[in-house]
Amino acid sequence: MGEHKLELPNIDPDVIRQQARQVGFHHVGIAQVDHSQTAAIAANTALQSWLHQGYQADMAWMNNPKRQDIQQVMPGARSLICVALNYYTPQPHSDDPQSGKISRYGWGRDYHRVMQKKLKTLSEWLRSHHPDIQTRFYVDTGPVSDKFWAQQAGIGWLAKNGNVITRDYGSWVFLGEILTNLELPADPPHTEHCGTCTRCLDACPTGAIAAPFVVDANRCIAYHTIENRDPTLPPEIAQNLHGWVAGCDICQDVCPWNQRFAQPTDMEDFQPYPDNVAPNLAELANLSEADWNRRFPASALRRIKPAMWRRNARAAQQSQPS
Repeated sequence: MGEHKLELPNIDPDVIRQQARQVGFHHVGIAQVDHSQTAAIAANTALQSWLHQGYQADMAWMNNPKRQDIQQVMPGARSLICVALNYYTPQPHSDDPQSGKISRYGWGRDYHRVMQKKLKTLSEWLRSHHPDIQTRFYVDTGPVSDKFWAQQAGIGWLAKNGNVITRDYGSWVFLGEILTNLELPADPPHTEHCGTCTRCLDACPTGAIAAPFVVDANRCIAYHTIENRDPTLPPEIAQNLHGWVAGCDICQDVCPWNQRFAQPTDMEDFQPYPDNVAPNLAELANLSEADWNRRFPASALRRIKPAMWRRNARAAQQSQPS
């Protein structure tokens, strides 16, 4: 006797897209696991080269073998429903040397919480169609190459600065995906539209974009201010912070696609907390545990512990032009 094949219902992909937008997502696309094989091999080759050069720095989780085989993440996965949420808020970063700069992604409520709630709602709706429908969803929370799958699903393309750019919102989007055992018709993969532009490479003060589409975390301000747990920052980073204390938006701010197509989000959750647009460096340099809890409730910035905030702020103060 051969293995019994589940008879799952055919769900109209347009109905899925409609439901995803009703839940609140700004972009939705579908990728099929089988159809992505050639592209996945090329992406895995690039990932292996990136890892071999040590560009992941201390991010050991990037070497998880599951990241290179979606079937290891969810056995039986046939399709991915990929989604994007626009988080752009137009307030400018402060040029006051007494103020620090926080990446826009962290200005408001923790995007993990916001995205996971919406993905859970969409997953439950999907599973309600048949008891044998399986789903698993992720928002930076598992070994899924979300940028690769977003491009495969037609949401946007992988840019030279490593971000995914969408035609409608630029790169100011959060990505997530639902893995499912449903076999759904796939959207065409998105084509790349960076052309000959090198603005992101030219603007990075630490040269972190080692080559087009290749980012070296060892030289990235965002990596060091968020992930680096060392007591001090490397001198070449500390001397070139330009006020950044949590992440860095330089390569996104100079991107022509962002300058032309960014539009303010309709998500109230992503509106900035009062202290996040232009935080006082002197306050951050002496941040206490109590201050940290007060300033960053339900925030993705809680990944940056109080000692790291103090380290980043003091380095930013010292690197400001006198």
